Amino acid sequence: MSAAPDLPLWAALLVSALVIAGALVTLIGSIGLWRLPDFYSRLHAPSLGATLGTGAILIGSMICFSVLQSRPLIHEVLIGLFVTLTTPVTLMLLARASLYRDRVEGNRAAPEHDPEPTEL
Repeated sequence: MSAAPDLPLWAALLVSALVIAGALVTLIGSIGLWRLPDFYSRLHAPSLGATLGTGAILIGSMICFSVLQSRPLIHEVLIGLFVTLTTPVTLMLLARASLYRDRVEGNRAAPEHDPEPTEL
């Protein structure tokens, strides 16, 4: 049984636009993973796709369930918090592990030295 007929038109349009936008951003990130030339370039696209795409889908879910059930949005907020925190950390750990491996093996894809920190 679906609760979609109970959703007002404005909410249904907004939710569908957010879900489609989130799916498209995630798809673009997946295409970037497939098409970009090296590992370091490939890390960036799916992490942005996962964070922004999931964020748009979660906002659509928040709107849908707040209109239909008038319940707190704790689940969606927690999912958004965990995705926002874990995606950049995973990206950083993968990049550092790959950089270490490439430097040990002598691959030219990795820079030889870390860049100097810049002052703002």
